[in-house]
Amino acid sequence: MIYQKKDLYEIKIERPDEEVYKKAKDTWDQISKPIDGLGDFESLICRIAAMKRDVSPRLDKRSLVIMCADNGIVEEGISQSGKEITLAVAKALGKGISSACSIGRTAKVEVYPVDIGIDSDEKLEGVFDKKVSKGSRNFLKEPAMSMEQTLEAVFVGIETAQQLSKDGKDILAVGEMGIGNTTTSAAVLSALLGGDSDEFVGRGAGLDDAGLLRKKEVVKRALSKYDFGKYKDNKDKCFEILRTLGGYDIAGMVGVFIGAAKCHLPVVIDGVISSTAALLAEGMVPGCREYMIPSHKGREAGNLAALKALGFEPYINGNMALGEGTGALMLFPILDLVLDYYLQGAKFSDYKIEEYKRFD
Repeated sequence: MIYQKKDLYEIKIERPDEEVYKKAKDTWDQISKPIDGLGDFESLICRIAAMKRDVSPRLDKRSLVIMCADNGIVEEGISQSGKEITLAVAKALGKGISSACSIGRTAKVEVYPVDIGIDSDEKLEGVFDKKVSKGSRNFLKEPAMSMEQTLEAVFVGIETAQQLSKDGKDILAVGEMGIGNTTTSAAVLSALLGGDSDEFVGRGAGLDDAGLLRKKEVVKRALSKYDFGKYKDNKDKCFEILRTLGGYDIAGMVGVFIGAAKCHLPVVIDGVISSTAALLAEGMVPGCREYMIPSHKGREAGNLAALKALGFEPYINGNMALGEGTGALMLFPILDLVLDYYLQGAKFSDYKIEEYKRFD
């Protein structure tokens, strides 16, 4: 199918159910504990209930979608490793032996790897083949993707989320694998948020000082090459930033955020690349953020800036930089603890004592 921009821009997102949110909050207040005793985790469960239109939500069936793609900007020497690592990790994902697979088993999260743009003709066992192209182009020379390729990649993500919803998933998380994507995300965030681009550029998978300086210079050169100020419509501006500076992994994640929101599915954000995709999704299809859940504050510089732009504070501060959605996976055991308490915690009525009164 050939997609047009209007197919993306005309997507409408229904707001979560505010009445269900209020009922969930009332349920918390009936549990024998101080009011708001679990702090932000109480409002998180209320948000999830409102997203799912269910005051007693279940999160038993969950998937982590990992978008795998190569990025042409690797040509500029902005990464410690080469693109062959993307293929190697994708193979490990397919075999169930990667970092995300190991952590996912403990967190009871199915890992769903997608080849959306790996620079290889090899068919990977256990990896869903949705390849748009064999890697993006070097954005210092030309835009990373064409309009058609960008739309195709975004709709791969949308359709992936929709299929997982049809399969009965209760909640999703979004991760990635693609050498060079801390550079693409830094460039995208710099274009979206403005300011000093150096603030968004980190060491990625372990650059030395010379490599970090080179990476910062690459981002600066890219921002001076393209004029995004000419786009007066924010949807167009976000789309062109994605098309020009992004990659297939980021575009696919954008689609998962949009598709999850369409299906009333909560979706957990991972680190800087995932949060960059989340910010783009909200820019192109307003309302998506209402279905997003932040997870952690990663080591990369732009992660917190992207989350703040979305109005989120992370729940975990672990200084992580592993990738593959592993930071998002860390949130699931916490969700399980809090949700089980919400659903099963003893009520004031069980003790035959009066509830605390809320005065705010």
